[in-house]
Amino acid sequence: MKIRLKPLKEQVVVITGAGSGIGAATARLAASRGARVVLAGRGEDALNAVAHEIEAQGGKALVVTADVGVEQDHERILEQAMAAFGRVDTWVNNAGVSIFGTLEQVPLADQRKLFDTNYWGVVYGSLTAVRHLKSQGGGALINIGSEVSDRAIPLQGAYSATKHAVKGYTDALRMELQEEGAPISVTLIKPAAVATGYTAHARNYMDVQPQLPPPVYAADQVAQAILHAAEHPVRDMFVGGAARAISALGRTMPGLSDRMAGWLFRNQRGKMPAGGGSDSLFEAGGEHPVDPLQEGRKSAYTQLAMHRGASIVTGVLLVGGAALWALRRR
Repeated sequence: MKIRLKPLKEQVVVITGAGSGIGAATARLAASRGARVVLAGRGEDALNAVAHEIEAQGGKALVVTADVGVEQDHERILEQAMAAFGRVDTWVNNAGVSIFGTLEQVPLADQRKLFDTNYWGVVYGSLTAVRHLKSQGGGALINIGSEVSDRAIPLQGAYSATKHAVKGYTDALRMELQEEGAPISVTLIKPAAVATGYTAHARNYMDVQPQLPPPVYAADQVAQAILHAAEHPVRDMFVGGAARAISALGRTMPGLSDRMAGWLFRNQRGKMPAGGGSDSLFEAGGEHPVDPLQEGRKSAYTQLAMHRGASIVTGVLLVGGAALWALRRR
């Protein structure tokens, strides 16, 4: 069955984790293009701030306070969206958090909580969205993975595991819906490092503050990719040429990719001693300022990838460049 997605200006879009970072950027951009947005997350104050911003620009936004790790909360998100807007056309499972530290350092209780949010939150949201989208004749489900969905990295091993799980679940669900003939587009978005409050939200077991390894991209680049997928059925999308290159290098030259571990260790360790600040693993976090040293860049690759056919040639060039880059750091 051919999948037909509505123009964004005719859509109602649910976004989890909408109070900060990628979720907030996506909500703002979707509303600016005419979509009605449902902002879901744990932090009511942060969600309300985003909603007020949208409404001040003439947009329409609904706030639903919810914990994506709780199955029943997804039904409540859907119920409130239906009561306010009458339907949902695109569902974006974006909520997520990370932990920095070696796998031996990170307590198992923290790893389980990470899976509750990053993996089970996607599962619950996906099942809720699919049931609704089937009943109304189709739509888009967009799950946010990561470059580490394809290639794990040290010091964020538990996070890498959750994003591997999200990829596996999303790919299997897509195939099952295709076999069934359900008119639902299922997309996995795989960003590289993104300039948000990501490191401030993360739990940290290192002796220094965490930082993201370069290059770091702007959150609006991810938002553009998400909204492209809301209007165009695509299987998956990388955000940032670095994400595409790291994935390809890990798949084609895994041994060489492993040798990058030292560089990844060094470039996730900041220069400041670890502080005692709060994180968002168990409690809601608000919008954190972006480190001015890690302000995001634009991605020419992502812009090209949103035009059919351009990503193939670009991908080949990126693989070669990534291999040379890794060899120089051996």
